[in-house]
Amino acid sequence: MVRLADLSLGEQKLHLDRIATLPNFPDPVLTPCKPLNQMRIALITTAGIHTQQDQAFDTMGSGMDYRVIPVDTEEKDYVMSHLSVNFDRTGFQSDTNVVFPLQRLKELVKDSVIGSLAKFHYSFMGAIAPVTRYEAKVKELANLLKQDQVDAVILTPV
Repeated sequence: MVRLADLSLGEQKLHLDRIATLPNFPDPVLTPCKPLNQMRIALITTAGIHTQQDQAFDTMGSGMDYRVIPVDTEEKDYVMSHLSVNFDRTGFQSDTNVVFPLQRLKELVKDSVIGSLAKFHYSFMGAIAPVTRYEAKVKELANLLKQDQVDAVILTPV
């Protein structure tokens, strides 16, 4: 990840100005839930990950859709379409779990730390502004998570 101080003044201003466009969310209301070892977990990332068979993300267009990654997808079949001067992809290239820790979650299921994994996991393209344009797709995705009886998600923002 690039540090703000390492960017040109123009790039610094661009990123700092984006702060004003971020939505203001109320504090979440926390509710009791079942124990973690009984939960079904899904993974959602903004790392622009998809499978080799999927169409790459359209970084020049809307970029507002997501890709579905089946739980049994081999790590070698992951592709990262996320392109940004502010993002260093070498971590993903050496270990996909840096941004998409599905293999680590499988280990936690095996060790009975978490109950089970969703059949499908999801990836959006990050660095798309404004973030409020994601709302329709997020609602669509919420319905898919409900159909898969997911209790909680792990978000890996990139």
